[in-house]
Amino acid sequence: MHSNFPRPIEVLRDTFGYAAFRDAQGEVVEHVVAGGDALVLMPTGSGKSLCYQIPSLVRHGTGIVVSPLIALMQDQVAALTQLGVRAAFLNSTLDADAARATERALLAGELDMLYVAPERLTTSRCLELLDRAPGAVRDRRSALRVAMGP
Repeated sequence: MHSNFPRPIEVLRDTFGYAAFRDAQGEVVEHVVAGGDALVLMPTGSGKSLCYQIPSLVRHGTGIVVSPLIALMQDQVAALTQLGVRAAFLNSTLDADAARATERALLAGELDMLYVAPERLTTSRCLELLDRAPGAVRDRRSALRVAMGP
């Protein structure tokens, strides 16, 4: 973890308003912040999202979240934006102008988190965009935080 970035517990408290992690959240977050991979299975409503959102806010660069659920993606971006997180999404609901504006924001380093639909992520255009982003991770696997459900 870079010394200029907040600690996970500070982000949990200051951004999300929770005093403490629940169950295994803290362990998962610390593992991912340290650069580890994690496959996390939790029931609905247990706080899975924090397990990738907080590392995205603590680590350098823009956190990339891959989600096949457009409604969930839109809801999470709206909620994060209300909390002051610079979040956006790229999916099929955006017109060309809105997609370009999001791409420009990513390239300008203006996003903390970008949600991407899997079908977009697999395009060469999207992969090239991620490579050009500030703080781009050359091993994309370590940059991706996967959200596969509510």
